[in-house]
Amino acid sequence: MKNKTTAWILGALVIGIAGGLLGHWLLPEGPRNGLVTVLDTVTHMFLNLIKMIIAPLIFATLVSGIAGAAKSAGVGKLFARSLLWFVIASALVGTFGFITAHALNVGDGLGLVPTGDAGIESKPMDYQAFVTNIIPTSVFAALTSNNPLQILVFGALFGIALLNLRKKGHSSIANAVDELMEVMLKVTGYVMLAAPVGVFAAIAAAFTAEGFDAFATYSSFIGGFYVSLSALWVIMIAVAIAFLGKAAFRLMRAVREPMVIAFATSSSEAALPKLIEGLTRFGVDKRTTGFVLPLGYSFNVDGSMMYMTFASVFLLNAYGIDMDLGQQIAMTAMLLLSSKGMAGVPRGSLVIVAAVVPAFGIPAAGIAVLLVIDQLLDMGRTATNILGNAIATAVLGRSHDKAAGLENPNHINQSGALEEAELTSVR
Repeated sequence: MKNKTTAWILGALVIGIAGGLLGHWLLPEGPRNGLVTVLDTVTHMFLNLIKMIIAPLIFATLVSGIAGAAKSAGVGKLFARSLLWFVIASALVGTFGFITAHALNVGDGLGLVPTGDAGIESKPMDYQAFVTNIIPTSVFAALTSNNPLQILVFGALFGIALLNLRKKGHSSIANAVDELMEVMLKVTGYVMLAAPVGVFAAIAAAFTAEGFDAFATYSSFIGGFYVSLSALWVIMIAVAIAFLGKAAFRLMRAVREPMVIAFATSSSEAALPKLIEGLTRFGVDKRTTGFVLPLGYSFNVDGSMMYMTFASVFLLNAYGIDMDLGQQIAMTAMLLLSSKGMAGVPRGSLVIVAAVVPAFGIPAAGIAVLLVIDQLLDMGRTATNILGNAIATAVLGRSHDKAAGLENPNHINQSGALEEAELTSVR
């Protein structure tokens, strides 16, 4: 059933591309726009289904995991290791995007002229507001806005409190949360049955609206970005092999479905339920996954980080701006810091670029150029974000689970064979 689900999603992706191109080429503008509206409606309905389950899924998984832990002391170490991993990964990936963009000379000779405006919000990042907003003023507001970091803060405190109560013999609420987690995994399975439809609608809408015409002018930028992403994937998989050995290949198989969903929908949220399922099947304890992934969604955006440095160099070359190495390094550092506040922001990568690059002499109107082709680029960077979080969770989770003595029914035994166990979610 698992392979059939993946096949359905891949099939929906291919059919969506083909159908979208045919719609763009064959339909006149009026009917074409009407079709795009219908497809966008279906896409938003699917994404709303996903958003509906994200907050309770994160909360229940996290709280159940912490409340069921033998010790709560390991959570602090896991938190510190996760943040260290995310900061180092972002810095290295941003540097890689910076270097590859220069190596490929993206945008060189394009000769853009700064006219018009960006068409997107470009106010500077408010770092004080970002830090302050980590703490939710209302748990209900955090849940309704699907803010993963705020849910994490409240869920961690709630889970630790339940853990202490459970040690004293009070377990009724903790048992109820455990049952809530099982229910949410079931509901997740039901919702994900609609994934092929959502994937088809999302990809068909993009290609029906734009075809390939709008992307032809910037084909070298798009091609260069995906070549660089491919190289980054090779490096990321090599890192996974270095930490996980041959199990890294099982991890790739376990997360390929959420990566396809992320690629087709350009939504990390849409891939989260399947990512949790895949990591659990790989062997990471659910409580560890429930803790690390929300952090990763806020702080570990490898694909977005690479895109921001890559796009910034593209704009430098396209406008013919002469910027010394020190300024470019400062711009990259600013993008790195700003990326930590982009979780949940629509077109967050573009917003961050628009906020940062004008301070370094790059016209904000250049963002309008990126906006034209953003859908194709967003697909790749979102899938890369999923891969980066999967690898981080698997590596950090294996170390933490072993130290904490957490048992997973899908653990990898000493011979390296993956033991099969039935997941609670519906496939």
